[in-house]
Amino acid sequence: MKKLGLLLSCALALASVLRAELKLPAIIGDHMVLQQKQANLIWGWDTPGTRVTVKFSGQSYTATAGSDGRWTVKLAAAPANATPQILSIAGTTQRDVTDVLIGEVWMCSGQSNMQWSLGQTYTGDIEGAGARRPNLRIVSVPQVGTQELKTEFKGKWEIANPANAKDFSAIGYLYGRYLYDILDVPVGLIDNAWGGSAAEAWIRRETIEKDPRFAGLMAGAKQREADAASAKAKADFDAASEKQKVASAAAKAAGKTAPPPPQNPLAWLSGNARPGNIFAGVVNPTLGYGIKGVIWYQGESNAGRAHEHAELFPFLIEQWRKEQGQGDFSFYWVQLADYMAEKSAPGESAWAELRETQTKTLRLPNTGQAVIIDVGEGRDIHPRNKYDVASRLVRWALAKDYGMKFPYRSPEYQSMAVAGNKVTVTLDCFGSKLRAFDVAEARGFAICGQDKVWHWAGANIVGNNQVEVSHPAVAAPIAVRYAWADNPVCNLFSTDGLPVTPFRTDDFEMTTKPKKIQPPVPTTAR
Repeated sequence: MKKLGLLLSCALALASVLRAELKLPAIIGDHMVLQQKQANLIWGWDTPGTRVTVKFSGQSYTATAGSDGRWTVKLAAAPANATPQILSIAGTTQRDVTDVLIGEVWMCSGQSNMQWSLGQTYTGDIEGAGARRPNLRIVSVPQVGTQELKTEFKGKWEIANPANAKDFSAIGYLYGRYLYDILDVPVGLIDNAWGGSAAEAWIRRETIEKDPRFAGLMAGAKQREADAASAKAKADFDAASEKQKVASAAAKAAGKTAPPPPQNPLAWLSGNARPGNIFAGVVNPTLGYGIKGVIWYQGESNAGRAHEHAELFPFLIEQWRKEQGQGDFSFYWVQLADYMAEKSAPGESAWAELRETQTKTLRLPNTGQAVIIDVGEGRDIHPRNKYDVASRLVRWALAKDYGMKFPYRSPEYQSMAVAGNKVTVTLDCFGSKLRAFDVAEARGFAICGQDKVWHWAGANIVGNNQVEVSHPAVAAPIAVRYAWADNPVCNLFSTDGLPVTPFRTDDFEMTTKPKKIQPPVPTTAR
């Protein structure tokens, strides 16, 4: 029996050795691009205690796999290099990562307007046909919503070509194409966008839970989690499913379209709105990979909570920078486009409030905003023109990250002065001048007095960076707004072709601010 036990132990040990294998995450693989001029983390897994050697560009690095099997080395910073190199890694087994380039790496994140593929744009067919840039590399991270921190994803780096470019993020690809053609260095793009996603899903859950500013957000999330997993929710879903089956059979018999099936309440638990879900399933597997920065297009799903977004969005950026461990890397976003019906009268707008929170986030270092108030489509939340979006984003990078002389910042509100019934608004045009598109009159302004009743205003450019605004019904104006609507009719640009950033001069309470619930008035017993 002792001999049998010894043989069994040896067999198990041998099987363990045979199973031992060096593993790398999908983000580290053939055709990848490493970020130039900064140290780059390389990591993987092996049998605990295994000494791992990594060789690249004539240098050698060593690490020991920890108790969880993970090992990490940091490659020395190197300049851009378009010559394919081999990253050789040896542990219990050996792996050669081939065709490795060094250049510029950008992450493309957000919701559906960033996810929107090149092939879905109006000219994506001809743009995709021209995707013949061998040193432009792309990788997409699948959409996985979970509370469990994932360390891996299913995907791989690819050389951009006519076959795969059409399925990649349109804004991401076009942004990368501009960098590739202008900088003449390899470019790597990581697409992890998820349509319909909420900002809170992109942040590590425990960090949101610890911040008292988001107590209301988390209380609502926890209540929804409990409701989704409740017996009542299951019973209601089962009943709705049976009802749908009956209705579908009747519709089929009558030659009509069947009603859609009910949504399973449990779907929210693994979806793109639950706090922390996308961070755990999509962001975490790539944390630490060297990047130059992030381009971001998200906010539609948070527009109804713009007041909350004013704190949530900068928090997201700050947390990503902490998580990534690469300092205050560049973070450039797209301000929400014009969308929904044009209103005949000026008033309040949740989308305008969300845009304002985006503009105010420019207070963070190394941030930038692409204003696209002119490219939206009233009937479609997904404007097909991604070219202007990408070009306005890349202007920030070319100017701020690569030191090139390009106009990059849309004019922004600076100050106002009241004289009689007229208001003179001064904008910072960042070296440019104002220009009204299509007609000489500046359109899109509203004005109000102490009554806070808004009127569409007459407005004219009176200097390189000033607009005079008035309305005959407002004798003593106190505030002015520009492009303050879901889908504003506005026409002010810089002479460089960048639209003026929507703004308001007032600080009236935001309509998206949560209303305080008044306690019931006690009644006197009789």
